[in-house]
Amino acid sequence: MRYLHAMVRVKDLDKSLDFYCHKLGLKESHRIESEEGRFSLIYLYAPQDSEQAQASEAPLIELTYNWDTEDYDSGRNFGHIAFEVDNVYETCKHLIEQGITINRPPRDGYMVFIKSPDNISIELLQKGDKLAPTEPWVSMKNSGTW
Repeated sequence: MRYLHAMVRVKDLDKSLDFYCHKLGLKESHRIESEEGRFSLIYLYAPQDSEQAQASEAPLIELTYNWDTEDYDSGRNFGHIAFEVDNVYETCKHLIEQGITINRPPRDGYMVFIKSPDNISIELLQKGDKLAPTEPWVSMKNSGTW
C-alpha cells in the first residue's frame, strides 16, 4: 500500500492556491478539469518531494473545487494534513509574515497547527529531534481551534 493523496474541498480556488502554493510553498503537480462534472482537481506536492512527484510516487494534496460552490463545514471538507518541516520556528516566522495565524504554536519545539482559508487544520512537525524551547514560541497562546 502507498499513500497517494489527501482530498480537501475548497470554496475559493484562487485563495486556496495562494495559501497552499505561495504561502505554504507547495507546488502544482497536475490538474484535471471536468466540464461535465463541473469541478477541478488540482494536485499539489511538497517541494522536497519534487523528484517523487515527477515519477508519480509522491504523496499529494488534491484540492477539489466544485464550480457550483457551497459552504463546507469541517465535517465535510477534511480533518488535517501533516507536513514535516526543517525548522518549525523559521516556518512559523515565515507564515506569520505571510499573514497566517498560528493556532497552536511550537511551544514544544516540535508541533504547530495552522488553518487553510477553508478551515482545514494543517499540522507542521519538526524534522528529527525537537528544537529547544525558545521565545516567543514558549509564551505564545493558542489561537482558535485546530
